[in-house]
Amino acid sequence: MGAAVTRAVRNFNLENRAGREISKLKPSPAPRHPSTKTLLREQINSHPEIKGEIARKDDKLLSLLKDVYVDSTDPVSSVQVKDTGAHQKPKEFRLPKDHQFDMMNVKNIPKGKISIVEALTLLNNHKLYPDTWTAEKIAKEYHLEQQDVNSLLKYFVTFEVKIFPPGGKKAIQSK
Repeated sequence: MGAAVTRAVRNFNLENRAGREISKLKPSPAPRHPSTKTLLREQINSHPEIKGEIARKDDKLLSLLKDVYVDSTDPVSSVQVKDTGAHQKPKEFRLPKDHQFDMMNVKNIPKGKISIVEALTLLNNHKLYPDTWTAEKIAKEYHLEQQDVNSLLKYFVTFEVKIFPPGGKKAIQSK
């Protein structure tokens, strides 16, 4: 009901409002920079036909514009979305070995800093082998401060994607 009222108000007296807007005087152009005023005056004085071309209305184009009529309606979608219930398996994320994040390919990394690839590598190594890759070894290997490495290992973790087999266990039946 609200859409019908809105449409009626929007379309009320549409042609008269459009004609009124079209017949209004066009806004005046923005002021020119003082350095270009003299150049424009020289061009208009040397070619007076330019001023007439700017002000002239092209009757052919105006008649073509009056012939344009647009009538649009929203198409009704004939395609219905069907839910088959089969969902795609989530893909396992692996860090590509041959691709080194080309958009972030940094050649010279100063001491005390690490690249994204190195950060992911050290986080993954620490997660897989925490006894071997301790904070002290990581700090020594990558020339980082001990406090920064401790914070890095404490607050940053790599994502772990677990895929559960679909038929492993029966679902609990609701009562």
